[in-house]
Amino acid sequence: MSPRPKKQRRCEGKFCGKAFKPTGVSLVTLKQITLFRDELEALKLCDHEGLFQEQAGKKMGVSRGTVQRILTSARQKTAEALTTGAALVFADDEE
Repeated sequence: MSPRPKKQRRCEGKFCGKAFKPTGVSLVTLKQITLFRDELEALKLCDHEGLFQEQAGKKMGVSRGTVQRILTSARQKTAEALTTGAALVFADDEE
């Protein structure tokens, strides 16, 4: 039995560059944490635009529970990068 196929997620936001990192440090010397497009979109919709998870889910074409899971992952990665000096590297899709 194979896992259920991943539902297509609508993401309107664009990346501002390829990575977000501490200044003055080369990207190759930093720990790199991958932030996927759907994680950035969930952060933008919920934390920047102030939408509820259910509203964000409708915009992204996924359930509220999926938004919650994506948002938890995005917040954990962002907090780790900010508190440890790691780089957030943006990627289009999970592989």
